[in-house]
Amino acid sequence: MNVVVIEDERLTAQRLISLIRKYDASIHVLAQIASVADAISWFQTNPAAAVDLAFMDIHLEDGDSFQIISKLNLMTPIIFTTAFDDYMIRAFKVNSIDYLLKPVNYEELAAALDKFRSLRSGNELQTRSMQADLKTLMNQLSQQNNPPFKDRFMVTVGTKIRSIQTESIAYFYLEEKTVLLVTHDGTTLPIDYSLDKLMQIIDPKQFFRVSRQFVVSLKSIQMVHTISAGKLKLDLMPKTKQEVAVSGDRVADFKEWLGKD
Repeated sequence: MNVVVIEDERLTAQRLISLIRKYDASIHVLAQIASVADAISWFQTNPAAAVDLAFMDIHLEDGDSFQIISKLNLMTPIIFTTAFDDYMIRAFKVNSIDYLLKPVNYEELAAALDKFRSLRSGNELQTRSMQADLKTLMNQLSQQNNPPFKDRFMVTVGTKIRSIQTESIAYFYLEEKTVLLVTHDGTTLPIDYSLDKLMQIIDPKQFFRVSRQFVVSLKSIQMVHTISAGKLKLDLMPKTKQEVAVSGDRVADFKEWLGKD
């Protein structure tokens, strides 16, 4: 079986590929692609018929994966991955399309691949039905003007998975290429998202990216200090190890976000 993985989070993609190979070591990953543009380019230069199955993250760094399907009129069977677990999952269930909720669980991956193999071994009508379901799903999702923001994160810690409510998160920060979340009670946990990706899936009314290293919640800000040349420094709770400052090019937007003049 030949598969393509379309996922803009490098660690998530690597973990997914590892789980796919755990399921069946003979599965060949033809490509690992991180964007809508690169996926379209790849399929335009490689025969789609050679791909048995595509894994697609719904929200990519430059758009959503439905743009790939629409642009190419792609008929390749797809298993979607998603960070959302509300209307997206309801839509998938209604339309009988496979999905994997991040962080990807091996048992759920295996069940999705088992289902795909069962469909593939069936008749042509099953494949047509799956594609009709996909088109229905795309139409439903295109009508959503305000997609929901992520209300919780599933965090893998060793062999355990913890559910962290987004409202309980004080801030996110980047440390040595790893993004960490810190809750209001001081718990620090690593997550498999870049800060860029986080800003696509969390509520911008509640979180603001103050610098390349920090995304802070409104509730975490205890005090804002004006220092030299209009630069702003933040006191956060829980306290941070390093100084948290608002980047100069973000100061005006930050003040507007706070509701200041």
